[in-house]
Amino acid sequence: MTDRHDQLTAEVRVLRDRVVGVTDVVVASVDGLLITAETDDAGAVDGTDGTAAAETLAALTAASFSIAGRVGGLTGKGRLHHVVSRFTDGCLVARPVGEMALIGVLGDAGLDVQRLHAEAQGSVERIGCLLTAGPDQAKAD
Repeated sequence: MTDRHDQLTAEVRVLRDRVVGVTDVVVASVDGLLITAETDDAGAVDGTDGTAAAETLAALTAASFSIAGRVGGLTGKGRLHHVVSRFTDGCLVARPVGEMALIGVLGDAGLDVQRLHAEAQGSVERIGCLLTAGPDQAKAD
């Protein structure tokens, strides 16, 4: 694999496959633009095709992270590490990838969030390296 986008997609696919309960993974810019995604099925997020669903999840991931980050800043609690939103039938976990990107992981009700945190650390580091690598470094693999 020499293409950076292919490498990013492979990395999110590995994370999705390593943690039981993960249905969708997106990498997004901090302003919510989709960089890459690995989704469970088309239309899982908004009932449209897979690309639109991934774009919606990217935007929602950025929005939830931004709001939680503002809470931390306004209350003096410090820098935000991650956001976990739990729902009746699953959850969304959002965490930063460096300063300019985020990873959003959508899971079903059986998602083990603690395991996800442990598994995601290496993925976040590798994704960060891929996003910041120069053109020659991205082709090294």
